[in-house]
Amino acid sequence: MLVRDWMSKNVVSIGEDESMQRATAIMKEHKVRMLPVIQKGKLVGVVSDTDLKRASASDATTLDVHELLYLLSKIKVRDIMTKKPVTVPVDWTVEETAELLLKHKISGMPVMSPKGEVVGMITRDDIFNVLIALSGLGKKGVQFAFKIEDRPGTIKDLTDIIRSHGGRIASILGSYERMPAGYRMVYIRAYDIDRGTLNQMLKEFQQKATLYYLVDHREDRREIFLDSPA
Repeated sequence: MLVRDWMSKNVVSIGEDESMQRATAIMKEHKVRMLPVIQKGKLVGVVSDTDLKRASASDATTLDVHELLYLLSKIKVRDIMTKKPVTVPVDWTVEETAELLLKHKISGMPVMSPKGEVVGMITRDDIFNVLIALSGLGKKGVQFAFKIEDRPGTIKDLTDIIRSHGGRIASILGSYERMPAGYRMVYIRAYDIDRGTLNQMLKEFQQKATLYYLVDHREDRREIFLDSPA
């Protein structure tokens, strides 16, 4: 999962000599919350809707509308932009990008080519879209969470049960976080399951692994079998 496949490629930018008012108008027109600031073909900063709100907030309560609009027209992007912004290379993975966003507590950043050109923007919303796509949520199937032994064949035991009941696998995700040695959590989302046999499936699962929960998105059925998987 590379950034290049999930980023917004239609980059809307602004120059550092443009006004705050112009930046606000561009964000509103293009429905974006961050603009890379480009000067002579080079990235010199980024300006976000948070920067715009912060810059005008202190005066907003004391100025009338005309005075505020005048103020916004006089303040330049270079005065409020974030200089030396955090960026991400185009060939980084989405996971690395998410870690970078979290580390710097930012909502988005420019994506850079090997030549130092801005080729896209990646935001938290894009990361959320990746998560939704990978999890197979759009299939509106059933997600099962299991605590399993970390040995060959344990996942296949579970998927074989699902397939034996007519189900199809939408996604399989796993994690060792907060698990004791020798175990891991596995999250399997499946669809086309015959709901009439679901309870029988649960009995078969419990012979192979520790079932933590199930969430049936189509039927809005949610069952927690353990208070904690650990």
